[in-house]
Amino acid sequence: MSTAALLVIGNEILSGKVRDTNSAYLSVELRKLGVDLERILTIPDVVDTIAYETRQMSERYDFVFTSGGIGPTHDDLTMDGVAKAFGLEIVLNQSMVDRMVRYSKGPVNDAMKKMAMIPEGAEVLDVGGLWFPVVVVENVHIFPGIPELFEKKFDSIRDRFAGIPFHLRKIYVREQESDIADTLNLLLKEFPQLMLGSYPRINEQDYRVLLTLESRDPEYLKRATETLIARLPEGAIHRVE
Repeated sequence: MSTAALLVIGNEILSGKVRDTNSAYLSVELRKLGVDLERILTIPDVVDTIAYETRQMSERYDFVFTSGGIGPTHDDLTMDGVAKAFGLEIVLNQSMVDRMVRYSKGPVNDAMKKMAMIPEGAEVLDVGGLWFPVVVVENVHIFPGIPELFEKKFDSIRDRFAGIPFHLRKIYVREQESDIADTLNLLLKEFPQLMLGSYPRINEQDYRVLLTLESRDPEYLKRATETLIARLPEGAIHRVE
């Protein structure tokens, strides 16, 4: 079972000027791949902070992802922070400059070259159709903050993270959560490996609680789902997905 953490970098996120959607996207996609995303942390554009948190995450999780801070401006400090985390120098990567030349309509200026300054010895993963690759240092995968680019880049290398995926069933229940709590607790005693979620809904007309059942073992999930369905009060289930 692989674990992961996401480091969201940017003053604009902390100030509320920009809304982070990469966290939600990555959570869903890693879940599909069977990777447990165990931590999401948002930090400012400060090199020492980036370095410290990157190192901490790298030591604790199998995969680390960063979002933001890799553009050409003064506050794009992710590469510097990741380099400092591992005691590496920042160097100009010629292959990235060559990509810029191929993709750029005009001359490559200093601001563009800044984006080709990466930690020495970093792995550069090609993402077809985009000049800027995914840069990997140790187990840290460096992504842009722009959601469209984040998603496209992740999708291009998602097979690197494939594990045993989770299987999911959903049960929509008409009863109040308090009325079925004992049933849910008993189910977990019998199926301790089941990941069971209970989410009350206020504004839904047809049901009051959404139950989610997850497991990497489809047969285990099937037995748990059938057991729960059999124990819920008659007429309590609106639908099962």
